[in-house]
Amino acid sequence: MENILNNLNTFLSDLNVFYRKLQNYHWNIKGKDFFVIHSKLEDYYNEINTEIDEIAEHILTLGGQPLGTLRDYINVSKITEAENKKVDNTIVFKEIIKDFTTLLDCVVEIKKLADYITDTNKETSNTETKNNTNVVEKVVRSYFVMRYKELSGYAQQYFFYYYRSNK
Repeated sequence: MENILNNLNTFLSDLNVFYRKLQNYHWNIKGKDFFVIHSKLEDYYNEINTEIDEIAEHILTLGGQPLGTLRDYINVSKITEAENKKVDNTIVFKEIIKDFTTLLDCVVEIKKLADYITDTNKETSNTETKNNTNVVEKVVRSYFVMRYKELSGYAQQYFFYYYRSNK
């Protein structure tokens, strides 16, 4: 369970840094298609903000303590901050695709851990272990299958938009 909680906190940190990065790009995007990209970035950071709350609540449901400071997020996250400067869409697209891939990798790892816990605890007679397994299965496995599909879709949208706009 500790591995899942650690990975969930890493994911929470990644989401928080990514949220700020999207917001930074939203404020600092320049170049062609400014309004389209500006609007899409706002959609994404609003959605990521909702995800942040859900992940923190999942951590609490599993008996863990979600990280809550910017320092924690920066120290733990695998996603790097964006510089506070004007940026063109080429850099934005490359960074967002890279970051969605990082988020996907984290989701895949969490799902693998949840599958392992579920599989290894199916035959146990310990009620507490069974209850924890049920919580993991309910909270983590189903959530992250859905998240994986959504994040894959976002990364593909950005990739195709980037490819089309840079031909």
